[in-house]
Amino acid sequence: MPEKRTLKKARAAKRAGMSPSTQAGEFVHEEIEHVREGKHGARSTKQAIAIGLSKARRAGVKLPKALSRQATNAARRRSAQKAARTRRRRASA
Repeated sequence: MPEKRTLKKARAAKRAGMSPSTQAGEFVHEEIEHVREGKHGARSTKQAIAIGLSKARRAGVKLPKALSRQATNAARRRSAQKAARTRRRRASA
């Protein structure tokens, strides 16, 4: 359950017209603080970010769904292919 302070800040950000990622940032900050205090067993900041985003989604922040591993790999592959084509063009010029 997010702290009242976190919910208050996220709602204020929404009223101010800030982006959903800014609103969710409050939840992520809270989670990173919990990790630093040793409140739970998240081992890395990546885990803390994932937990914070999950809490934000449950609290009603309109965030896009997390990308699946396959979608991420496909996007990375396309990006790498594009970069390789660019390098080949520059090398031949």
